[in-house]
Amino acid sequence: MTQPQRSRWMRNFHPSPTARIRLVCFPHAGGSASYYFPLSSALTPEFDVFGVQYPGRQDRYSEPFVETIDELADQAHAALSALPDSPLAFFGHSMGAVLAFEVARRCETLSGRQVVTVFASGSRAPSRYGDERNAKSDTDLVGVMRELGGTDPRVLENPELLATFLPAFRNDYRALQAYHRGTDIGISAPIVVMTATDDPKTSETDARAWHEHTSGGGEVHTFTGGHFYLEKQPQRVIEVVSATLRSVG
Repeated sequence: MTQPQRSRWMRNFHPSPTARIRLVCFPHAGGSASYYFPLSSALTPEFDVFGVQYPGRQDRYSEPFVETIDELADQAHAALSALPDSPLAFFGHSMGAVLAFEVARRCETLSGRQVVTVFASGSRAPSRYGDERNAKSDTDLVGVMRELGGTDPRVLENPELLATFLPAFRNDYRALQAYHRGTDIGISAPIVVMTATDDPKTSETDARAWHEHTSGGGEVHTFTGGHFYLEKQPQRVIEVVSATLRSVG
C-alpha cells in the first residue's frame, strides 16, 4: 500500500495493508515521525504502523509550526481521513501521548472512528499538566533537553546542529506549558500507561492518573531507563504493544 493520498502527515515506513489494526504513533516534543521507524519495523507485518509528521520538521521543515496542542490535534485528526477506515490504535510518547489522547477524543466525538486503545507513554495525565517550568531562554530549553535525555550530547554542544533541533522543541514545549485538562475530560477507549520509574519529568502517580481520563480502564506498565526508556528497553516495549493489540478488536 502506498501512502494514502500522499499525506503530509502520515509516514507508513513498512506498509502492511492487510493488517487488522493500524497503529498511529505521535512523536514527543521536538520529535518527528522517523523516531518510530524501529517500532514500525518490529511490528510489521502483523500491524500497520504510521508515524505522524508534525509541520516544521524533516521533510516538512519549511512549514510553520503549529503553536497549540488543540490546533495540532485538530489537524492530525483531519489527516486521519487519509487512512483506510479500519480500527485504529494510538501510541504517543511524552507530548505525543497528549496528542494521542486529544485526537482520540476527536475521533469519538466528531468522526465516529473506532479507537481500540491509546498507549500513553512517558507522560503525565492531562490533569497533571499546566505547571511546566517557565523555560524562557534557549539556555533554559537546552537544560530541559539535557534533563530528559534522548538528544545526542554532541548536538547540544554544537551551535549549528542545535539550531536545527531547538526551534521545534521550543514550539512544542511552549504548547505543553499552555495545556491542561480537568478530569471531567476523557475518552471511552482504554488507556495503556507506560512509564519509567526514573523519569525526571513524570512520576508514577502522575502517569497512573491517565486512568482518570477514560471510562475504558487499561493497564499500567513500568520501566526503567529515564524519559526515553523506549531506547533502553525496546524489546519489552514491543512485547507490551504487541500483546495489547492482539487482545483488542
